[in-house]
Amino acid sequence: MALEYDLVVLGGGTGGYVAAIRASQLGLKVAVVEKEKMGGTCLHKGCIPSKSLLRSAEVFKQTKNAEQYGIETENTSLNFIKVQERKQSIVDQLHKGVEGLMKKGKIEVFEGFGRILGPSIFSPTAGTISVERNDGEENTIIIPKNVLIATGSKPKSLPGLELDGEMVLSSDHALNLEELPESILIVGGGVIGIEWASMLVDFGVQVTVVEYADRILPTEDEEVSKEVKRLLKKKGIKIVTGAKVLPDTLDKGDQVSIKAEHNGDEKAFTADKMLVSVGRAPNVDNIGLENTDIVVENGAIKTNKFYQTKESHIYAIGDVIGGMQLAHVASHEGIVAVEHMANEEPLPINYDHISTCIYSNPEVSSVGLTEQQAKEQGYDVKVGKFSFQAIGKALVYGEKDGFVKIVADKKTEDLLGVHMVGPHVTDMIAEAGLAKVLDATPWEMAHTIHPHPTLSEVMGEAALAVDGKQIHG
Repeated sequence: MALEYDLVVLGGGTGGYVAAIRASQLGLKVAVVEKEKMGGTCLHKGCIPSKSLLRSAEVFKQTKNAEQYGIETENTSLNFIKVQERKQSIVDQLHKGVEGLMKKGKIEVFEGFGRILGPSIFSPTAGTISVERNDGEENTIIIPKNVLIATGSKPKSLPGLELDGEMVLSSDHALNLEELPESILIVGGGVIGIEWASMLVDFGVQVTVVEYADRILPTEDEEVSKEVKRLLKKKGIKIVTGAKVLPDTLDKGDQVSIKAEHNGDEKAFTADKMLVSVGRAPNVDNIGLENTDIVVENGAIKTNKFYQTKESHIYAIGDVIGGMQLAHVASHEGIVAVEHMANEEPLPINYDHISTCIYSNPEVSSVGLTEQQAKEQGYDVKVGKFSFQAIGKALVYGEKDGFVKIVADKKTEDLLGVHMVGPHVTDMIAEAGLAKVLDATPWEMAHTIHPHPTLSEVMGEAALAVDGKQIHG
């Protein structure tokens, strides 16, 4: 007997479960199909566990350096098993919370792998869902009025760098390490690679980063990338940019090694483990797209601004549609999609207003255009930049490296972008995000009185610096 719902969400990750909750609030009868655990990659294999490990690495580093704060410690050691246990306890607690939210919203959760069927005896249009159940029972057939595809993404690799989970790791594998290697080679200097490099070096691992582009964090403002590289090298990380990993050079024995072309020469790199962090690919395989008219471009599902696919009753959000591939983006895409299918007339998302965060040490965050992007788009820009070295709270924390950079339109005074590197900047970027949403100017940001002493004072000083009026610099 087929079950009927107003909405079936394929994937119970951050985007999927948030969309399900919003749909429930709007009075829709909702079901979620999840092949593993509610919370998805972000909760179990990404955002939360990696940030737990990063926090442990930060505390370990601070404890070793406690003498500078007047605190004497002896024989500081790392118990990585307990680090992993703490990570798992946080994940488990949040997982229970998500399950509780499903019960609160009367949202049915089907544990299994869902596939979209074509027109059949159940429905004249594509969209009926067949669930291959985890418990081995007969497949469940679900007939929804609407479908939301939120199947997320998976780690990519490179030709010749097959992931084996032992010597050649993805970030999924690395999260479950039982012990730390003495050395690691990280292929890819983007967000994931740099977070892992920062974490592992703080744990005492010898780290080498090999990046194909001419700089690490190539999507960030160039000055931010330069500062992060300087500070990571200061920690002891070896960073090689402009390096192309050569196919079929992987060698695994007691250690793992590859060769890369760098400045016209062939160079070998060897370490105990290798972490491949070259991006993530949308999960579009085997979910029944071939039974629909849904268009897939460059491996991602194509949608309109309300996340409708070519099948108007089937929507898609999050990593599976490409784009920014961030948990907070997927959540808001899910809300917009659900409100649109419920005829609520939501506003489309302005992606220029979305903040991004990198949780390395130092942290990085940004919103809007980089200086280079602004110039490429024809803006006559003016820039304000202010260092944490002149901020009292940064000195109190013992973290004075980094800066805030504000990019503005010289003609209109409009705020174009804010870029930050330094202590706790991922917690401060929301102010800049709100400024973008409200179309604020640097003048207005400067006249927001920031309390003293706080790290947030750097925002006011950087805004003043746009017109050369900074007080402490």
